[in-house]
Amino acid sequence: MDRTRLQHLLARESAEADRRNPRSKAAYARSEHLFGRVPMTWMNKTAGAFPRYLDTARGARVTDIDGHEYIDFCLGDTGAMAGHSPAVVAEAVRHRFAELGGATAMLPTEDAEWVGAELTRRFGLTRWSFSLTATDANRWAIRLARAVTGRSKILVNGYSYHGSVDESLIVVGPDGLGAPRPGNVGAPCDVTLTSRVAEFNDLERLERELAHGDVAAVLMEPALTNIGIVLPEPGYLAGVRALTRQYGTLLINDETHTFSAGPGGCTAAWDLEPDVLTIGKAIGGGIPAGAYGLSADLADRLLSRTDLDLVDMGGVGGTLAGNALSVAAMRATLEHVLTDDAFSHMSKLSERFEAGVRAGIAAHGLPWSVSRLGARTEYRFADPAPRTGAESAEVGDTELEDFLHLYLANRGILLTPFHNMALMCPDTTEQDVDTHTGLFAAALAELVG
Repeated sequence: MDRTRLQHLLARESAEADRRNPRSKAAYARSEHLFGRVPMTWMNKTAGAFPRYLDTARGARVTDIDGHEYIDFCLGDTGAMAGHSPAVVAEAVRHRFAELGGATAMLPTEDAEWVGAELTRRFGLTRWSFSLTATDANRWAIRLARAVTGRSKILVNGYSYHGSVDESLIVVGPDGLGAPRPGNVGAPCDVTLTSRVAEFNDLERLERELAHGDVAAVLMEPALTNIGIVLPEPGYLAGVRALTRQYGTLLINDETHTFSAGPGGCTAAWDLEPDVLTIGKAIGGGIPAGAYGLSADLADRLLSRTDLDLVDMGGVGGTLAGNALSVAAMRATLEHVLTDDAFSHMSKLSERFEAGVRAGIAAHGLPWSVSRLGARTEYRFADPAPRTGAESAEVGDTELEDFLHLYLANRGILLTPFHNMALMCPDTTEQDVDTHTGLFAAALAELVG
């Protein structure tokens, strides 16, 4: 690729973004009382010198304070998989908060049992508890695993995503040993004291690490998502389940992002049998919500342990966990929005998106690849597609990503800012997908020349 041409195009699109968004630029400049000038530092990962500021959002559309409308394939990095402010969720939240009253009262509601039963139908695990984020659900799952096994370490895949859980910020270093993940700021201790690591799709390394006998649980995504989509090779997930059982290690599936695979995530789509399942973001329709589910066997093992305080000190923590408002939003989302039919619609659109991207890549003979996970599709600057997190990290290209993101945003399309990922929601249309296909082809034509 002609890097000089790329740098010229990137500079052009950066200048255009600056020109088109004076109000967002000014708002960013005024935000002196926010750490990093944004309410959450990830908002600075967007391409360009400043983020666009949100004005309105409905369905698959957002508008910024400069008056531009976007087709939104980012969808809050999965948090808005149901679309922005679905009417039925908005009504459920309004009814709970304004009519019934009481967002949080430290009292259960009957909606909670409905949500638990629905999660059981979808994922198969029989006992559920709620949190506000998947990060919190993962932290609690780790504590339960350590408590019931008496083991101290957690094993994760390099570059997997489990929120800000300290134990997960480990990768395989150049020497083949575990090492802190780049950017792991302020770690409470050396991550190798709490964690072990194996590359995704590497059963040999997994068994070698489990053989130490100190791993309480393998915490994993059924497919990597936050370093680009990395899909499991045939037999890999079955091998993980067999090895964890062989070595007396629990298996925790984090479906926060892989929920895109279908109504029951990868767990249902691929007949997986985790001991614990964690999920967050999308299940609340935009209202903060998370959950963890336990298999019947694990729940019984835990509840039979009279030496464990599972009510007070062993609780998930956070007074707002399982609050009435979040639970009402979860019920409305699961019952009426992210339904089986909705996932069928979203997956078909994702297939259409994948086909359009593949056609653009093929037209220019680019050595790129495309991976899809149900309603989620991503293109990578490598062919064949990476098979591990480390391989995926190695093929990142910030300049190229920024050019594509700015080119699309300047013409009305938002992708997930961390990488080239597009997620469909129930309100996404074929025309939305085709608009991306056309603009992606135009961007490549300018890039390649």
